[in-house]
Amino acid sequence: MKAKDVLKKPVVTEKASQKAAWGRYLFEVDRRATKPEIAKAVEETFGVKVKKVRTTMVRGKAKRSGRYRRLVKQADWKKAIVELVEGEKIDLLESGE
Repeated sequence: MKAKDVLKKPVVTEKASQKAAWGRYLFEVDRRATKPEIAKAVEETFGVKVKKVRTTMVRGKAKRSGRYRRLVKQADWKKAIVELVEGEKIDLLESGE
């Protein structure tokens, strides 16, 4: 897989910004991506050195939608928590990702 296919988008939440202070960044990634592929994609895209990658599958929420308020399920997605080597940093807002 290519780096642009592996990384879909960064997860920008309050909790994610707290983790960024510790050198950990959250990304939504392709469901088929492996940890080595995710690490390589982050290193190529942002020019940093990755120390560790953790992944988890996030279950999609069930929501009510439409005129008759029928139940619609959002898609499941994969989240990667990428820990960088000490001193490395990613500025997600400036990089345009």
